[in-house]
Amino acid sequence: MDLLRFATAGSVDDGKSTLIGRLLYDSKSIFEDQLASIEATSHDRGDEHTDLALLTDGLRAEREQGITIDVAHRYFATPRRKFIIADTPGHIQYTRNMVTGASTADLAIVLVDARKGLTEQSRRHSFIASLLRIPHLVLAINKMDLVDFDQDVFEKIRREYIEFATRLDVPDLTFIPISALYGDNVVDRSANTDWYKGGTLLHHLEEVYIASDRNMVDVRFPVQYVIRPKSTEHHDFRGYAGTVAGGVMKPSDEVAVLPSGFTTRIKAIHGTNGEVAEAHSPMSVVIQLEDELDVSRGDLICRINNQPQVTQDLEAMVCWMSEASQLREGSKLAVKHTTKWARALVKDLRYRLDINTLHRDESATELTLNEIGRVRLRVTQPLFADDYQSNRTTGSFILVDETSNVTVGAGMIRATE
Repeated sequence: MDLLRFATAGSVDDGKSTLIGRLLYDSKSIFEDQLASIEATSHDRGDEHTDLALLTDGLRAEREQGITIDVAHRYFATPRRKFIIADTPGHIQYTRNMVTGASTADLAIVLVDARKGLTEQSRRHSFIASLLRIPHLVLAINKMDLVDFDQDVFEKIRREYIEFATRLDVPDLTFIPISALYGDNVVDRSANTDWYKGGTLLHHLEEVYIASDRNMVDVRFPVQYVIRPKSTEHHDFRGYAGTVAGGVMKPSDEVAVLPSGFTTRIKAIHGTNGEVAEAHSPMSVVIQLEDELDVSRGDLICRINNQPQVTQDLEAMVCWMSEASQLREGSKLAVKHTTKWARALVKDLRYRLDINTLHRDESATELTLNEIGRVRLRVTQPLFADDYQSNRTTGSFILVDETSNVTVGAGMIRATE
């Protein structure tokens, strides 16, 4: 079975946590003691129904306020597919949490309250999903039970969102009317929406095709660790461990090692259960090369005639995540790109982006908490970078404050100079 990572997003109180609770409950993916616990908590709080949002809202502040603050990850599986869910916050104050939670997602579910229609946060999170190049987007129009499952309400929101989405880069867009509270069109089809001819949310999650979303052309293998066993039996073994970030690798393939540029062939590929015939993203493997080259952590193995750009000048969209500091021209930070560390100098803040209007403020001089802007960086060591649209692994990086060792920003490379 393959794995689908998806994230929920949307405005505060649109029902993201309830939807995930409903998915887990109706797909029989929670234990009896978990159910008993949330039933007891719901009863103690005087709730009319069992609050399934409690399955993901685990922080005390989340339960007190009824909002999601931090990203909660949940895992479940059906006979067709495995899933990892990231329940991300809806409040503008936690935009950084939404960015980190959705950064690895194959699909995003943006919830909209049928009574309110599109809100500022609906647009904000849709834009962030587009910025993160999440290829599949589902607009789940929730709380249809509160508008009597009116088709006109659904169609009005659908038309409005399609008009807005023309400004975004969303290759696959799906609309589903649901009621997370009662389970309509979540796992089982609803008799209340006989006018809706599409599938349920779970059916869509099981069937959406994601194999073509991964870059299977450009071979990228950042070296994470050099393996040299000390045993007498394996005294001549030298392997390079890491996660395949793109392309397909096979024994006897001719490859180049960056930054040296030396070429060799792949001798063998080892997986968790021994040698494998090929490796592709996102497999974690150990690569053996035919020649003994100087290869260390931070180097990258790729095809001879298909290499990333080796550069010390980056241009990227950066989401700033620090409350204690700001990103300004001249700021000095550490940068981690794939498995390589370097130091970076902010050369220029080209513009700050208003996520609500998509307006570019070219007069901006800094980025503060949760703000996104286009930034030029100069790094101390050459990085092996692709455009983020081409490869989300080699096209992204994090920025770290060297004094506190706190991650202060996340970047998506848009162009390399």
